[in-house]
Amino acid sequence: MTLHLDGMTWLNEPPFVKASDTALILRSGHKTDFWQGTYYGFHRDDGHFLSRKVTGDFTASATYSGAYETLYDQAGLMLRVDATHWLKCGVEFTDGHRHFSVVVTNGNSDWSVQKLDGTGDNISVRMTRKADAVFIQYRQDGRTWQMARLAYFPPIHTTLSVGIAFCSPQREGFEATYTGFEITEPLVDDIHD
Repeated sequence: MTLHLDGMTWLNEPPFVKASDTALILRSGHKTDFWQGTYYGFHRDDGHFLSRKVTGDFTASATYSGAYETLYDQAGLMLRVDATHWLKCGVEFTDGHRHFSVVVTNGNSDWSVQKLDGTGDNISVRMTRKADAVFIQYRQDGRTWQMARLAYFPPIHTTLSVGIAFCSPQREGFEATYTGFEITEPLVDDIHD
């Protein structure tokens, strides 16, 4: 996977961005997050998101690593309509470990996590949008793709912003390094390979 960043724009640009042909190094601003209401009661829309517009079905993929140290440090992918309709997925630091995390927000946010058992720093993530569904997968340590979630996302939202998202709700300076990002035609036809 190569790093395709042409035509992408920032929502809440982070204070540090260093881009080359092979890597995008990012550091988060102070207490940034995407979340809407559920359980915690707060509404946050100040996380960092680098995206481009996509219409119809697609697969977005990324390979990256992060210096996960503090509760809720997170990096991955996002698709977004607006502040209250979006989905983010990737690695999140919680309960002292890296977890694969998915948040779907249709008015209010939900959250699911699964502890990662791999030791490698790099992870690959992909989300495939097909009609009213988003199929989310991850791969670590060169293993096969693992299903993380099949999520409903309203089909009325046909044009989305899709890209890289990261944030650090408890601190500033969380560093993530992306070495691959691309958006292609949908790759997954059957979720049961």
